[in-house]
Amino acid sequence: MTVEMREGYDGTGPGAITPDGCAVELYTRLPVGDEPDVIAAAVPAGAHILELGSGVGRMTHPLLERGFTVTAVDESAEMLAHVRGARTICAPIEKLDVGERFDVVMLASFLVHSGDVEVRRGMLRACARHVAEGGCVLIQREGADYHTNVPRERDDPSGFTVRIASSEPVGDGVNSVRAEYVFPDAVWTQTFLARPLTKEQFEEALAEAGLEVDAYLTPDGMWVRAVPAA
Repeated sequence: MTVEMREGYDGTGPGAITPDGCAVELYTRLPVGDEPDVIAAAVPAGAHILELGSGVGRMTHPLLERGFTVTAVDESAEMLAHVRGARTICAPIEKLDVGERFDVVMLASFLVHSGDVEVRRGMLRACARHVAEGGCVLIQREGADYHTNVPRERDDPSGFTVRIASSEPVGDGVNSVRAEYVFPDAVWTQTFLARPLTKEQFEEALAEAGLEVDAYLTPDGMWVRAVPAA
């Protein structure tokens, strides 16, 4: 099956590649970090979470194990085929309208840094459209040095190396980022467009969608809980 790539995005390596350059098999191999603990500490027990950009369920499955109900959204049917125990919806996030509201809407994986401003606006509007009264939106931001501490690499204890090989300006405040994942038996790369956002720019983008910061959940400011603006 031929997948139409998003402009400025690319991916290489074995298996299916999604429109934003993610390799499905790669994501079935990547371990989950402390994100499920951060999420669980920030929202009510047993909440119904709308997970935007779930991929293969790397965070979905740990959240289900913690007693949450999850509706997983991704634009890749190949990714969603790996999700177990959650309702799945195959759709681009920026165009999503499920006609329901959820206790928690989650936009992780630095998706708020989409290089395309209209895509980012659509994603944040989707968050605002689907969050219940009294609910919250959890957003994962890039770290402060994401685009400046380059190249960098990390050897994961599970046996692979992840490398941010480059981050090059391509105009209009957008960088083209190349990530490499090196396993003993396979190598994947992803090239994608990301727009660095200062704290002020991030909060302005939220306000444009009718959201405001409730709390920065981690000392590095990467996880944020937002709520509908008063």
